[in-house]
Amino acid sequence: MQKVILSFVISLFTFSTLQAQKPTAPSSSEIFESIQKLNFLGSVLYIAAHPDDENTRLISYMENHVKARTAYLSITRGDGGQNLIGPEIRELLGVIRTQELLAARRIDGGEQLFTRANDFGYSKDAEETLEIWNKDQVLSDVVLAIRKFKPDIVINRFDHKTSGTTHGHHTSSALLSFEAFDLANDRSAYPEMLKDAGVWKPKRLFFNTNSWFYSSQEAFDEANKDNRISFDVGTYYPLKGLSNNEMASIASSQHLSQGFGRSSQRGAQNEYLEFLKGDVLIDNTNIFEGVDTSWNRIKDGKAIGDILYAIENNFSFKDPSTHIPKLMEAYKMLQTIEDTHWKTLKTNEIKSIIEMCAGLYLEASAENASTTLNQTVKINMEVLNRSNQHIVLESISQGDGKSIAESLELKNNISEKFQTDYFISNKEDYTSPYWLNKKGTLGMYEVENKALIGLPETPRSVKINFNVKINNTPITFTKDVVYRYSKPDKGELYNPFEIIPEASAKITEKVIIFAYDKQRDIVVVVKAGRNNLEGFVEVCHPKDWSVFPEKQNVSIAHKGEEQVLTFTIIPPKNQSEGLISPIVHINDKNYTKELIEITYEHIPFQTVLLPSESKIVRLDIKKKGENIAYIAGAGDVVPESLQQIGYNVLTMKPEDINAETLKRFDAVVVGIRAYNTVENLEFKQQLLFDFVANGGNMIVQYNTSRGLITNNLAPYDLKLSSDRVTEENAEVRFLNPNHPLLNYPNKITQKDFEGWTQERGLYFPSSWSSEFTPILSMNDKNETPKDGSLLVAKYGKGYYMYTGLSFFREFPEGVSGAYRLFANMLSIGKEDLKLNSKVSD
Repeated sequence: MQKVILSFVISLFTFSTLQAQKPTAPSSSEIFESIQKLNFLGSVLYIAAHPDDENTRLISYMENHVKARTAYLSITRGDGGQNLIGPEIRELLGVIRTQELLAARRIDGGEQLFTRANDFGYSKDAEETLEIWNKDQVLSDVVLAIRKFKPDIVINRFDHKTSGTTHGHHTSSALLSFEAFDLANDRSAYPEMLKDAGVWKPKRLFFNTNSWFYSSQEAFDEANKDNRISFDVGTYYPLKGLSNNEMASIASSQHLSQGFGRSSQRGAQNEYLEFLKGDVLIDNTNIFEGVDTSWNRIKDGKAIGDILYAIENNFSFKDPSTHIPKLMEAYKMLQTIEDTHWKTLKTNEIKSIIEMCAGLYLEASAENASTTLNQTVKINMEVLNRSNQHIVLESISQGDGKSIAESLELKNNISEKFQTDYFISNKEDYTSPYWLNKKGTLGMYEVENKALIGLPETPRSVKINFNVKINNTPITFTKDVVYRYSKPDKGELYNPFEIIPEASAKITEKVIIFAYDKQRDIVVVVKAGRNNLEGFVEVCHPKDWSVFPEKQNVSIAHKGEEQVLTFTIIPPKNQSEGLISPIVHINDKNYTKELIEITYEHIPFQTVLLPSESKIVRLDIKKKGENIAYIAGAGDVVPESLQQIGYNVLTMKPEDINAETLKRFDAVVVGIRAYNTVENLEFKQQLLFDFVANGGNMIVQYNTSRGLITNNLAPYDLKLSSDRVTEENAEVRFLNPNHPLLNYPNKITQKDFEGWTQERGLYFPSSWSSEFTPILSMNDKNETPKDGSLLVAKYGKGYYMYTGLSFFREFPEGVSGAYRLFANMLSIGKEDLKLNSKVSD
């Protein structure tokens, strides 16, 4: 029975995540917990570098056991990682991981904050990280977060003293927090933000330490404990039917793009905090020691507290609405206090509690999922009072103040419905992540509207105000307009309401490779954001390229429909590269952005507007072989990239691999992290090795050294490490300059390693048998040479190659040298006998 109940509770969490836009339906126990949090006037800010760095156990414990207002400040949005659930990378991956963090916070109860720092990829030390990030800007964002959130306690996830021993972003997050802790109370630091945020002095700064930061559990146990406190975060919450650790597991499992889905944990578990600075603790059982977390904390707060503590102590689980008169009394008193910070926070909290206690259902749903500027959309509204309290709907108003409904008494459980026209003026912004509106740098996002810095997502601008009176006291509840609809196989669904351009366009291929000087057709897809779209499209291009025709007309009858246009691109004779961009001309307006929609069940629907452009590359490349089998791993665009240069590529599942099928192919390419993520692949290894022995080529791309499904990666001994070269411009040295991989059919030179992005490569092998020949050597500054980025071994009649070079990053960026080198890898063994004799040199 307990298992059934737990499964039911977890399903509720999952459902609430899937329906992130749906109005909440809180139970009495959730209302009671909200009152407990209302009566705790203390806050905690947890700081780390990326999505998934946060300790959900500690965040959940602070939020749900201590009842403190708790937030996670993630320095980045995780844009630089891999995506295990789909094709989105870089900016789009950052959008997904932002929403995954918000999904996690909806479960553990915390809030989510960010800085403008861009996750540019792995960094080996804090010095490099802070140089690329622009330390002063990111530091100002951390100071701003502290000044606005006003935490009593700040907790770092990482150690600020250990630069070079872990990801540079990790150490940097701690260094920034350590410095910002003092600067937040310094009026001379970032004075431009004082008007909006003031100054703030947190009480204490801690480091959330554990044995992971030591050489062993024994070393951690033996370390000095004078500044260390611990507490059990495995507490059980009867009102939730879950333990803290179970909630934390569900929360962290929202990071699906990183493969963080995991089983729940239960039972006692200690967390450890190491004191860094601030007021020294005398009582090591209470991190809030010396902080008055009662209503006495604020001037004139005692009288408010007397009312609210009485409600908490005598809460009616059977009928929470009986507390509304006293809640309204406390609400009125709260409006008179001087402390604007606590007034704003607690007003929002108590309004939410009043709404929950009354069972108020307030919804504003657009008749369409989206609209464009200068358009009118119909909004359907529903108002329902599910209590016996005297509540009067005074009016419903739009953001511009337009009144929709007049005074109406809301009788118990009688639904009232209204409809209005909402005009979307041309002053509104399109719906898109605010940090992507302007082009940033490698390390920083550019945010023009400084008021948005730190917010997890762009605030919705289309809102409806429900103005009511409860016990003759006016109170307003503001709701974002949503889009409610249903599907026969899904039931009722909710999406955010979007404002989109009247026209958008995309080129279906983001990188277009011209392996020869022959012309190619490209496809431009124009999408209508409104009915009866008329105009024309042209394609901007570099001067030494040609496009035919110069322009084409667009005529789309219905909103949401697309028109496909074909343009012919004529490349120059010689190697060249540049960008092409479609421009849609509608009347006197030009549209140059692509509308990208991100749809996954575990996060809300996302609309992203990015510049619509594709890279075109006239590539001087030769190749041998035709047919490639590709075994997908964690997700990349390598198959599509190989097709661009003329290969026939078939993506194969492990169950389709057999000796007869493999005979059709010249080479097998294994996708990134396949030996971390594709469980059945280990059972096909011998078939793949036999394929090589019979004359085929096998290329295995990078895998992480941890979590391998098999250690039998190669036909010879090969051991992976965490070695990587993160400097994309690091010198590349040719260890075997006469080797076919560097000479046939393309002559590889230093020029081929220009323009690489984010890194050279990662998780290089650290040791290998004598059968392997290392081809390249490289290293980051002040490090020893790394010779394992590209290894090749003759096996029977064919060749086995292992590479940690980041082809999966370079191909989507159209890096010509990466294509040329990979073509050589696929072509090895097919060269003439003269070159073939040099393999043993």
